[in-house]
Amino acid sequence: MLYLIAEWLGFPGPLNLFRYITFRAGAATGTALLIGLILGPAFIAWLRKKQGKGQPIRADGPQSHLAKRGTPTMGGLLILISVFLATLLWMDIGNRYVWAVLLVTAGFGVIGFVDDFDKVKKRHHAGLSAKLRLLLEFLVAGLATFLMVDLSGTDLYLPFMQGSVMDIGWLYIAFGAFVIVAFGNAVNLTDGLDGLATMPVIIASIAFTLIAYLVGNAVFSEYLGIPHVLGTGELTVFLLAIVGAGLAFLWFNAPPAAVFMGDTGSLALGGALGAVAVATHHEFVLAIVGGLFVLEAVSVILQVFFFKRTGKRIFKMAPIHHHFEQMGWSEPTVVIRFWIISFVLALAGLSTLKLR
Repeated sequence: MLYLIAEWLGFPGPLNLFRYITFRAGAATGTALLIGLILGPAFIAWLRKKQGKGQPIRADGPQSHLAKRGTPTMGGLLILISVFLATLLWMDIGNRYVWAVLLVTAGFGVIGFVDDFDKVKKRHHAGLSAKLRLLLEFLVAGLATFLMVDLSGTDLYLPFMQGSVMDIGWLYIAFGAFVIVAFGNAVNLTDGLDGLATMPVIIASIAFTLIAYLVGNAVFSEYLGIPHVLGTGELTVFLLAIVGAGLAFLWFNAPPAAVFMGDTGSLALGGALGAVAVATHHEFVLAIVGGLFVLEAVSVILQVFFFKRTGKRIFKMAPIHHHFEQMGWSEPTVVIRFWIISFVLALAGLSTLKLR
């Protein structure tokens, strides 16, 4: 919005700063952070009043989690409000990539909100049926992918390899939708401990801020041998808004959490990162940068598969963060060590930009 006004005025004087993506992205970070910190206390109090008993806690989960009963959920709304306000304020509203990513964020946020609302009202973990939820997610992700590939093309790129591997045509829509849906649900599965999902999302967003900027710059992308997608640099505004909003939310979500993100936030943020990866043609790099989320999802898949086949469990409890809790690790220990793993994986993912 502010960019449009500055452009209409011809970027006079100090308003010339609005030409620079780096300036607007930094401003979006500060804006989202302030919005989150200012709205946070009143918003959490409102959630606590509306939800009463808060999010239901699994009876078969770690016993230490029973003390969290009464903690309100749907705190992801605070993140989404901060991200959307900051992004809309500082973005170039003519950029299709940002709108496509916002579509995924909003769509997945609504799906997660309906799921959370059902859990809170009915006091169980049913929520939406798995089939309906996945159908809605694929519809939103497929539409967003269609909007993006119409501009960026349907070429497939792999880490450590220069240039396109192959053009998969309109199959790319199905591939992109799968990446978005899979990553949305992977982040959702990770959100089981106070602050566990929030910081890795922030770390992945910072990593993809750099990727989006480089992919959107013809000079840098040619030098590094990575795909050049004109316009993706604008996604840095959105990604750094996530960083600001995530830091504000972490202020309230740090152990012991005053609010939970819920499916509203985790599904939306995971889907958003997946959509950014599709826009920049760095889907496989996302699997490295967000390797912690992949590990959490794979642990659930393996647990279910082997239990159905053998009646035995690989892990003491899935997702894998609960396995380490059952081994005797305290919740803060699990969270901080997983943050470290996430940081290392982000560095590993970024290293692929040069090793080609």
